[in-house]
Amino acid sequence: MAESIVTVFLEKLTDLLSQEAFLLSRVEEQVKLLSNELEWMRLFLKDADAKRRYDPRIKLWVSQIRDVTYDAEDVIDRFMFETNHQQQGSLKCLKFLKLRFVHKLESRIREINTKIEKIMANKSRYGVETLPAASSSNEVVPHKERRAPIVEEVNVVGIQEDAKSVKQKLLNGEIRRAVVSIVGMGGLGKTTLAKKVYNDNDVQQCFDCHAWIYVSQEYTIRELLLGVAVRVGILSEEERSKMNESDLGNSLRDYLTTKKYLIVMDDMWRNEAWDRLGLYFPDSVNGSRVLITSRNKEIGLYADPQTIPHELSFLTEEESWELFLKKIFLAGSANAVCPRELEELGKKIVANCGGLPLAIVVLGGFLSRKEKTPLSWQKVLDSLSWHLNQGPDSCLGVLALSYNDMPYYLKSCFLYCGLFPEDSEIRTDKLIRLWVAEGFIQRRGEEIAEDVAEDHLQELVDRSMIQVAGRTFDGRVMSCRMHDLLRDLAISEAKDTKFFERYESIESTSPVSVRRLTIHQGKKTNSKHLHTSRSLRSFICFSVCFQENILRSLHRRVKLLTVLDLERMPINTIPEGIGELIHLKYLCLMGTRIKRLPSSIGRLTNLQTLDFRSTLIEIIPSTIWKLHHLRHLYCRGVVSSQSVIDRCRNGPLSVGHLTNLQSLCLRAGSWCCGEGLGKLIELRELTIVWTEIAQTKNQGFSESVKKLTALRSLCLDSTVQGVNLPHLLPFSDHTYLYHLCLRGRLERFPDEIEFYPPNLIFLELQCWNIEQDPMVTLEKLPNLRFLRLFHCSSMGKKMVCTSGGFQQLETLLLCYLKELKELIVEEGAMPDLKDLIIDTGPKMKRLSHGLLQRKNLQHLELHGLSPELRDELCRIEGGDPQKIWLATSIHGWRRTAS
Repeated sequence: MAESIVTVFLEKLTDLLSQEAFLLSRVEEQVKLLSNELEWMRLFLKDADAKRRYDPRIKLWVSQIRDVTYDAEDVIDRFMFETNHQQQGSLKCLKFLKLRFVHKLESRIREINTKIEKIMANKSRYGVETLPAASSSNEVVPHKERRAPIVEEVNVVGIQEDAKSVKQKLLNGEIRRAVVSIVGMGGLGKTTLAKKVYNDNDVQQCFDCHAWIYVSQEYTIRELLLGVAVRVGILSEEERSKMNESDLGNSLRDYLTTKKYLIVMDDMWRNEAWDRLGLYFPDSVNGSRVLITSRNKEIGLYADPQTIPHELSFLTEEESWELFLKKIFLAGSANAVCPRELEELGKKIVANCGGLPLAIVVLGGFLSRKEKTPLSWQKVLDSLSWHLNQGPDSCLGVLALSYNDMPYYLKSCFLYCGLFPEDSEIRTDKLIRLWVAEGFIQRRGEEIAEDVAEDHLQELVDRSMIQVAGRTFDGRVMSCRMHDLLRDLAISEAKDTKFFERYESIESTSPVSVRRLTIHQGKKTNSKHLHTSRSLRSFICFSVCFQENILRSLHRRVKLLTVLDLERMPINTIPEGIGELIHLKYLCLMGTRIKRLPSSIGRLTNLQTLDFRSTLIEIIPSTIWKLHHLRHLYCRGVVSSQSVIDRCRNGPLSVGHLTNLQSLCLRAGSWCCGEGLGKLIELRELTIVWTEIAQTKNQGFSESVKKLTALRSLCLDSTVQGVNLPHLLPFSDHTYLYHLCLRGRLERFPDEIEFYPPNLIFLELQCWNIEQDPMVTLEKLPNLRFLRLFHCSSMGKKMVCTSGGFQQLETLLLCYLKELKELIVEEGAMPDLKDLIIDTGPKMKRLSHGLLQRKNLQHLELHGLSPELRDELCRIEGGDPQKIWLATSIHGWRRTAS
């Protein structure tokens, strides 16, 4: 973790030296010295971070580096704050004040450099000098003796179907040498499953020779090759002892070439292990197999991109209870019974394991040696975290291996997820914006920071450190969650490294020295309970009720805030002094009761995200156009016109100044006119609430949208009767535009296929003046997978989807089409339809019967149809009308009807 902290600060320091060269020129020598010393320290921190958990000397040394880095960051940030603040004063004394501040900065950095010298000297003085610097090569150190898996095969529960699936992949399929992988979170039972399959009689008889090797994090290639050679029985001990890695590998390859073999590579952590070992596992096109277990899905895909990894899931509640009982009462038997007086306590203990077999076995094994009394079990329940966190072989110790193995740039991202409440579903778009604002995402060529962050998110998913909770229409991760035990690990690590503090409420015992503070489910409190560090960078609240003077107190006491997240807090105002928080990069007021945004918002020149959706704000000050670093702007108000005084002071301001914008959600106004919008070439998401005023002032709007070729999502929304949506030019150049939503009155329905984006996946039309059958055009869109039609009250009485149309469509939603009488879907249309929802079609009397019999149809909802159609469907399916109607209103038409 310290490696990540130092790396983030060094990048920040580099940026400051280039951006503030004039201010920092007088202290350039000391700043460069600081940078060089921290670079040297960083070389040692990768190994030190992993070892500090069990070596107090290393732990102290790492914590000193972390603290001195935080001190350096505070010193420089306060200097930037003070100089910026003084720029508001008189020009006469500005030069004198700057010199005073620069002198103060130089003195403080000298002190920090002296501290660093002492820290490095202590490394040698107190025996920490044996710690090696991290190597940039792919060399690996000799591996240590590996322990057997904790989850014994005798206690296997809930993997019967998994075993069948993996066995089938080993025995059937292509005759090429395939690599089958079992992947999942630490402690899920990957090794147990692999052993069950490996020892299966059918599997043993199918292959000429077998070998099992533990790879683990520390290994040598020669030892692994030696392990395979011993198990397949080639070469004498004397011959093996004389061979180097290459000779041993070549001999093994020659032998395996004539055999149908099965080799298990258990607990793989690196692609490099496969690169070097896979060379000696020949493909003789005879059905040979390699079976890999890994916590990282990417490793399985790397070894064999053609074989989908088998991902293990968590145990169900029933399976967890069964495993728990077997471990405590009757190992190996299916008849384990828990005494009634212990059942409630036992189920509470099991619930805390979150379906993770490792945790269940650890706690079950511990309880099996204890008295089986309510008092004894209650004590274990009261101290669960202690029992799961004792030593490297403990449950959290095993999970910590995955954390320690992560590259530095993922550690901060992972720990940050621990800020969110238990069992919460985390919106990944918000999470990514927070990561970027916190500075966790380093530059990677010309890539946009949000794209790099999305890659980090996917890497955490592949490493089984976070779970996917939901996906967007184009397959990206929309929301995620953390397993409770991994969240406990994140909170424990964050507290230990002073990364963040988490409190249930703001009380007098709250920390006085903290970097990030998150408060969950707090009671109503006031400012006298808020004791926060001057170095606080992030303040994030979840379901907290507090008095508004806390907000005033916060901006007075804490000047270096980077993140302020008050989503859905019951506050009515935001103080004018918010503009003093010049380091603020993320400000979320979404769902609050705030009615006014102060004009001082324009002084937050470092702001990247400003979100005040679902507030009472109607008028937005024009100073918002001064926020040149803004990347995401979400609001529904109207931007005020620039005053004469403001124009004299700042010059003309417009949306065209915000060239870094990627997301824009705003009510239409004069800012839509002219060329300003067309300058936002980085824009990916554009949502505009169209108004009556905008209808008369939309000159240049269509031409501007035509230039926004980076758009992925475009939504134009007008629910005002009589207001036409703006005329739009064809989207033929918008190759990234996957989502298009038009809500309002169209001048005319665009019936030319060339109008639509070539790669459109999701289309929503809520346009009440569509008169013709839109399917004639829409069925020809080659990539359309989701189609929603709402409130098209003028639409004709008949829709026809012809054979061959909608070849990719998966979801069709038709709502409030009050004139529609017939929906005809010919044979061969919509072959991949999975979801069909028809709501409030009171005149609909005909629905293609074949549509309900699509083989891929998984979800069907029919609401508000005519009685005639209901009766007809009932007669066709042969069942009780009310039963079928209720069933189709929920899900599973064919399954329920049968």
